Amino acid sequence: MKKIINNKLYDTDTATYIDNYEYGNSGDFSHVRETLYQKKTGEFFLHGEGGPRSKYAECRGDRSWSGGEDIIPECDFDVKEWVAVHCDADTYIKLFGPVEE
Repeated sequence: MKKIINNKLYDTDTATYIDNYEYGNSGDFSHVRETLYQKKTGEFFLHGEGGPRSKYAECRGDRSWSGGEDIIPECDFDVKEWVAVHCDADTYIKLFGPVEE
């Protein structure tokens, strides 16, 4: 997916895959899958997709909803918190350096 946000290009094909998080099964209305990417510039972004009852749902008019997808730049979410919750400690340390014990 490609998307331009604030005159910046976010492209899942050219960015580096970091990790992903998935909730539910792909057929569930509440299913969510978020994938973290890092651009060559160092910026992070999420590519999210989900069912019609997820935060990625799209209104199709006349009160009908379908699954959808979006790109969320790092200024709209806390990257360190997302990695701490959804990734292992080695991934966190690789991205952000060592932390205190």
